[in-house]
Amino acid sequence: MSSTSDFAVRAAIVGLGITETGPVYGRSAADFAAQAVQLAVADAGLRMDDVDGLLVSSGVSGGVHIGLAGQLGLTDLRMLSHISQAGSTAGAQVQLAALAIAGGLATTIVCVHADAPLKPKVKSGDAYRQAAGGAAAGFAGLAMVAGPRTPTAGYALAARRHMNHYGTTSEQLGAIAVGQRQWASKNPQAFFREPITLEDHQASRWVVEPLHLLDCCMVSNGGVAVVVTSAERAQHLAQPPVHLWGCAQTHPGYRMERGSAWGLRSGAAISGPAAMAMAGITPRDVDVCEIYDCYTYTVLITLEDYGFCSKGEGGAFAASGALAPGGALPTNTGGGQLSSFYLWGMTPLSEAVIQVRGQGGERQVERHDVAVVSGNGGVLDFHSTLVLGAQPRA
Repeated sequence: MSSTSDFAVRAAIVGLGITETGPVYGRSAADFAAQAVQLAVADAGLRMDDVDGLLVSSGVSGGVHIGLAGQLGLTDLRMLSHISQAGSTAGAQVQLAALAIAGGLATTIVCVHADAPLKPKVKSGDAYRQAAGGAAAGFAGLAMVAGPRTPTAGYALAARRHMNHYGTTSEQLGAIAVGQRQWASKNPQAFFREPITLEDHQASRWVVEPLHLLDCCMVSNGGVAVVVTSAERAQHLAQPPVHLWGCAQTHPGYRMERGSAWGLRSGAAISGPAAMAMAGITPRDVDVCEIYDCYTYTVLITLEDYGFCSKGEGGAFAASGALAPGGALPTNTGGGQLSSFYLWGMTPLSEAVIQVRGQGGERQVERHDVAVVSGNGGVLDFHSTLVLGAQPRA
């Protein structure tokens, strides 16, 4: 009898396409998406008429939808869907693609995300600022009227709660930013490559206390796509296959009321262990982590909840240098969303593919057989986890 996790071992990522990212103007999100798909298919050594599935995701600027199939000239698709789980979407796309392949619904599925929120002479933060309006009852109504109106404000509240409860410090968060910038300095595609120090982090302006500017990710235009196919077929294509070992999602549904664990525990506490159990591994078996880093705090709580350190010890773990080049747990090796580019969950996923393939150049880690990838959406509302391997899962 086959186990419920058999679907995961039957799939592999065989193509990766990344467009130019950052303040790239004059192109729509749909244009970025189309280019990313074409790059990923070519990277796999396939043709567009080999594709029989397309899973699309759009960012805050919209513009990417199932009509992309027509823009690409794809016909007779066996799977076509728009998926929206905010920053956890990329993991969900790969999970759905693997299920479809194992079920015989499609053979070659492209997952793509693209966004184009940056505009000339407009502050990048305005792209994610929520407008006033709407209606809600009860406690949710109070939050809508007087609560945080930006993601940064929400994450600042979460980070402050973690600090108050566990003694986490701003300097410990800063160690995450400094370490990721060290990785970015080795990545020619990263947008921010100039080294920073802990003093630079502390001197950067407050965005919302306790988060400094260097605690916050950038906003980017661009697109990323991956091609998922069967593990058997993957052995005969152009790139080293990146095998799916495990995957999981969790959507906590936190209420910001008394008794909630919000800010102290995230969906990673369920999604991470579930994906690793499916993969048959523990945190000790992981060579490299690519963690969704919309803020430094998000890295810290995810690593705690995944079990790489004890709860409340994430700050000390980061300050030890464990995540930076030369550390015990290489994390966000391309610079992450803080220093490389920000395209939701495709940022950590794309770097994991590069690392597992062994194609990271100067930033390539020595041990890269097993990678864990996280996706996080909303303000700790949605979470996805992937475990990827250089070889088929035993």
